[in-house]
Amino acid sequence: MAGVGTILVAAGSSERIGAIFPKQFLPLGPDPMFFLALEGVLPHSDEVAIVTLPDFVGTVKTILRAAGASADLIFRGTRVIPVTGGERRQDSVARGLEVLSDSIDVVLIHDAARPFASPDLTERVIAAAREHGAAVPVISVADTVKRVRDDAVTETLDRSALGLAQTPQGFRREIIEQAYRELEGAEVTDDARAVELTGRRVVVVPGEPGNFKITTPVDLELASVIANCRRGLGPGYRAGTGSDTHRLVEGRALVLCGVPIPFEKGLDGHSDADVATHAICDALLGAVAEGDIGVHFPPGDPKYKDISSLLLLGKVVEIVREKRCRVVNVDVTVVAEAPKLAPHVPEMRRSLALVLGLDIESVSVKATTTEGMGPEGEGLAISSTAVAVVTERP
Repeated sequence: MAGVGTILVAAGSSERIGAIFPKQFLPLGPDPMFFLALEGVLPHSDEVAIVTLPDFVGTVKTILRAAGASADLIFRGTRVIPVTGGERRQDSVARGLEVLSDSIDVVLIHDAARPFASPDLTERVIAAAREHGAAVPVISVADTVKRVRDDAVTETLDRSALGLAQTPQGFRREIIEQAYRELEGAEVTDDARAVELTGRRVVVVPGEPGNFKITTPVDLELASVIANCRRGLGPGYRAGTGSDTHRLVEGRALVLCGVPIPFEKGLDGHSDADVATHAICDALLGAVAEGDIGVHFPPGDPKYKDISSLLLLGKVVEIVREKRCRVVNVDVTVVAEAPKLAPHVPEMRRSLALVLGLDIESVSVKATTTEGMGPEGEGLAISSTAVAVVTERP
């Protein structure tokens, strides 16, 4: 029996997903998207042509070699050939067909944006393509389908006669090559359509609901969770720690976690000197590797004179979001001999939760003493330590 060659189409620009570079190279867990798509077809492929953007051919090679491919890109016993794609999908497929060996008689064409196609699905598509010439995996339509024109429903379609096409799609090589020769410039949205236009029959193989295509940011977020869970990792989490100490002086208000605390002394500092909130800021900045509070809000800058530290915390939360992360929880401990902080803890938690955008159950505030030891115990200072956890977002 001759061989099976797969064309992995990874040449899209990914405009709809809004990422800074092509989605097929975005990480899903520890691996880029195209790599997961490759794993679904690799066990049943003798060769794989990865058709990608010109600037990413080298990237594909680097990723494969880091994963264990040989210098000549033999990966897990399969020959992998990175190649530059064309303007349209059919142009990219044609480039892939050109580099497959003459010994390849069955061709699979798979989207790099479908990272969860199983090897079992691949095997079933290959078998159907060998027997019938062309095969496409299809899943049934779960939702009611409406035909719409001018913002109004014109018809409700019979969904029992409809299906959603997936990849990999499989073809005997001579059939797909002939189909693309006969297109004569016509546009097609998938490769089975090219074969349909020749009048040939394309058989249906049951698809997989989990083999969805990543098109929108929501798809990407879901795919990231699935990929992490399949690797046994869960969502990607990052943690940071922070600490701060300020002297107690007369003539200053005491503010902790944004809450005014009645006391005869306050904390000395350029801002309101809220040590607890400062520690949380440093913990969050540490979790996303963005330095510390002094880097972003220099103590000598007049615009931060006496500023509420809750405003600084709000700016830090924005930095976390810009790093494509979100806050999961914070835990802060305040060390002070006096005043007694326990009565104020519920309000301190609510104050922080509002700025952090968290449920109050995700915000922990604890107060302790040093039993008379050190500057805190002597009533000279208040210190604070914090831990923050963030989760990575796609």
